Amino acid sequence: MFRSIASTLGNCFKIPELKSRILFTAGLLAVCRLLAVIRIPGLNGEALSQFFASKGGDGGLLGMYNTFAGGAFEHCAIGSLGIMPYISATIIIQLLTAVVPRLSKMVREEGGRTQVIKFGRYLTVLLCIGQGLYFAKSWLHPEGNFQGMSDRLVLIDNTFLYYFVAVTVMTTGTMLLMWLGEQITERGIGNGVSLIITIGILARLPRAVRALIDMFHPASGAETDYHFMGTGLLLVGLLVAVVGGVIAITQAQRKIPVQYAQRAVGRKMYAGGTSFMPLRVNYAGVMPIIFAQSILMFPGPVCKWFANVFRSPKTMFLSDFFHSLDMSLNYGSWMYMAIYSLMILFFSYFWVATQFNEIQIADDLKKNGGYIPGVRPGQGTSDYLHKAMSRITLAGAIFLTIIATIPIILGRQMNIPPDVAQFFGGTSALIAVGVLLDTMRQVESHLMMRHYDGFLKKGRVRGRF
Repeated sequence: MFRSIASTLGNCFKIPELKSRILFTAGLLAVCRLLAVIRIPGLNGEALSQFFASKGGDGGLLGMYNTFAGGAFEHCAIGSLGIMPYISATIIIQLLTAVVPRLSKMVREEGGRTQVIKFGRYLTVLLCIGQGLYFAKSWLHPEGNFQGMSDRLVLIDNTFLYYFVAVTVMTTGTMLLMWLGEQITERGIGNGVSLIITIGILARLPRAVRALIDMFHPASGAETDYHFMGTGLLLVGLLVAVVGGVIAITQAQRKIPVQYAQRAVGRKMYAGGTSFMPLRVNYAGVMPIIFAQSILMFPGPVCKWFANVFRSPKTMFLSDFFHSLDMSLNYGSWMYMAIYSLMILFFSYFWVATQFNEIQIADDLKKNGGYIPGVRPGQGTSDYLHKAMSRITLAGAIFLTIIATIPIILGRQMNIPPDVAQFFGGTSALIAVGVLLDTMRQVESHLMMRHYDGFLKKGRVRGRF
């Protein structure tokens, strides 16, 4: 197996076009990693790094954001905002396109998609400015997640100059990452934006391995929870099961048979045939988890704000209520996990409802002379696709819920270090495995065009093509 993989990697560099694409992608990804270590002028990034290290990686929402930024946030780096504002803007534009008729019509017009992409870039700048101001204020006045810092983060005395420099640099860093991602997609191999996130996640792997070793063999004088070797074997088995499950669900699809009747167009006669329509089990991908995590970032700060507002003696009972609600919704609590799971289920169906248009698919089949055997064309086909998609979406949503809650259970209930737990499920595992599979498909397509074997000869026949 390893000999076959090594031979395939060698074949990749025998094709000039594929070789140049791989080297181009590797070079731009290296530039992305530089943006994660070059610090913003006027900030003491070392103090924030020591703060994160003292908290053991912080498995909360702040640590999750730092993971997506490839560790740039804890270094106060140029790329502290990461590529997430661009992804958030893209998601918002896609959802608006599905519900706003004018945008939907614009996408179908010539040149309209380019205009919609511009809207996404403008929205990215606005999101960067908003998030940049929030982080800049957090660094200037440490509170909440940053309570307990002993060293000063901001070294610029002029407040206005500090805000201008920090927000401008972070916004520029995100826009540069966005441009690099587009260049990788156009001239490299794989999806550029997804690869930037994946390389940031994988950059945390050495730290996770170090934390895993410290679980069983801590450094001299270090305090850590004692773990049996059976825990390590259990984690290895869980890792294999999670990766295997993610690969299976990512590639899983239900094939709906489609029959095309013989038809005449003008003087040409088109013969009929049999094909199939693939319906992906995990149609929404990682989007439901991102939506749920984004929304659950707000209740905590809102409850803390209300608890401070109602701190007077007459309204102390309201302050206690919001304080207890904040504790109940704390990251890793059972209430948090229950709401988190329900939101993933809801957004899985929401994404399918907004992105999968069974009515249009049924109309296109009818216009092209296609039909599903045993199903009436038109409304009957639409109802059949809706019912089939609802059933397989339930399976995909349940799988997403299980994968998303595994790191929380490991980190909060079993005292597994957050740096280790994040590689056993959740958004990190889904993104990394999905992006690597997609990149391998693109590499294999180049290899097969030149009559070379791909990475997996057996799996290619059944799963990939």
